[in-house]
Amino acid sequence: MGRVKRIAIKIGSNVLTDSQGFLNTGRMDELVRQISGIRSSGIEVVVISSGAVASGKGLFQPRQKLDTVGQRQMWSSLGQVKLIQSYSSLFEKYQILCSQILVTRDDFRSREHYLNMKNCLTILLTNGIIPIINENDVVSVTELMFTDNDELAALVASMLNVDSLIILTSVDGIFQSSETGDQQLIKTVSPGEKEYEKYVFTGKSAFGKGGMLTKAHMASKAADAGIEVMIANGLRDNILIDLMEKRAPHTLFLPSLGKSNIKKWLSHAKGFEKGWVVINDGALTALRSRKASSLLPVGVVQVEGNFKKGDIITIFNMQKNQVGLGMSQYDDAQTREKLGKKNQRPLIHYDYLFLL
Repeated sequence: MGRVKRIAIKIGSNVLTDSQGFLNTGRMDELVRQISGIRSSGIEVVVISSGAVASGKGLFQPRQKLDTVGQRQMWSSLGQVKLIQSYSSLFEKYQILCSQILVTRDDFRSREHYLNMKNCLTILLTNGIIPIINENDVVSVTELMFTDNDELAALVASMLNVDSLIILTSVDGIFQSSETGDQQLIKTVSPGEKEYEKYVFTGKSAFGKGGMLTKAHMASKAADAGIEVMIANGLRDNILIDLMEKRAPHTLFLPSLGKSNIKKWLSHAKGFEKGWVVINDGALTALRSRKASSLLPVGVVQVEGNFKKGDIITIFNMQKNQVGLGMSQYDDAQTREKLGKKNQRPLIHYDYLFLL
């Protein structure tokens, strides 16, 4: 634990609920005890917690049948109060303050908004306050929704440049079948490795929006950004302490070499694009060379969409396969004007470019 300075812990709905689907405050108490112990060792902790919908379900049943979205909004609105009150009272036993942060995907769309959120979270952590972050299910519908809180956890972990991200679920990690039919835990996933995908169960829990495949994809993305990720069983006793001391079973995603904070933000920016460009083979070769290269207008053959300077745009090759994305230095009209021209400033500077 000596090298770790900051960690993010994502606690899934299936960890926080009992067999009837209601909030399990006894398990919350146990997790808070462990988090308090980790924090007392000098490690900053940020918590990404599901459980609002389950909390709401335990408080109230609608008088009339609601559609899925309306039901989720009602239970989340009620349950978020119960959830944060439970966390607050449990942390108070250890003289620790916690705060509530509710977000949607739209909060990560703007670089300025992203930095404002990062600044707030950093202030909380440096003052010894534990942020409890959750998706705002009351207003998060359709395009505003995260795939799951696993996606939110990966975004927060990258934003805060944590040393480790712990994803707690109801199993010990990712398993594969042996020749004898037994299930064996995959203990380590190396950077860039995708072999695990063939073994991942894609089912969802009753209150979560994603399954193990989502967890694995987000773990892989966070590891690509230079963060160690552990998927482990949050139902095990003392799981967090045992993970920090490398005693508990889990699947570990090894981190790759770190990227800049801007590139970490861009790596999670899919869905925020305002337009797209197609580049020729020469430009693609230059971007993928070992030499750091920006995308120049001379290599662009097609422009689509309405975007402004500073907006995110997608980059496609000549076969219309996505090869990356980045922050445009021109609006769409200027980009069309400079299309294919030499001796122009970059459309996307290398510092604001993320290649897949």
